[in-house]
Amino acid sequence: MAEGDKRRPTLGELIRTQREMASLPMRRLAEMVGISNPYLSQIERNLRAPSDKVLEAIAENLKLSSELLFSTARPSDPEGQPEVVAAIRRDPDLTHAQRATLEEMYSTFRHVTVENRRRGRGTGRDAGDVGFPAKAATARDGAASGDD
Repeated sequence: MAEGDKRRPTLGELIRTQREMASLPMRRLAEMVGISNPYLSQIERNLRAPSDKVLEAIAENLKLSSELLFSTARPSDPEGQPEVVAAIRRDPDLTHAQRATLEEMYSTFRHVTVENRRRGRGTGRDAGDVGFPAKAATARDGAASGDD
């Protein structure tokens, strides 16, 4: 980063800086995290996005907050995000995994609703109708009535 540059460091820059401050060679950190040296190099150069498990291991071995790495890896973009997603991302009582699961569920429900509208099926106001195929609803209804 250039002097006076006000942008946030990328995930790779943050990891590299913290690794260098800890005087850890890349090969040693990769070994500690359980990944290959080339993979860590690609993460530090922002060529690869690490999984949540790898991010947690990097945070643990660099003595960093995993939330710091998660927020750097997947920053909250308030513009263009539905209010629900912004609220999920701001909630301090949720773990990263819980936030990711809720965001994925919300995104899936929205996608199904948009597709149903596009196909002219309406929005499905029944609490049990989450946009799954009719076959799933039939199986559910059959099980509830005791039909075997």
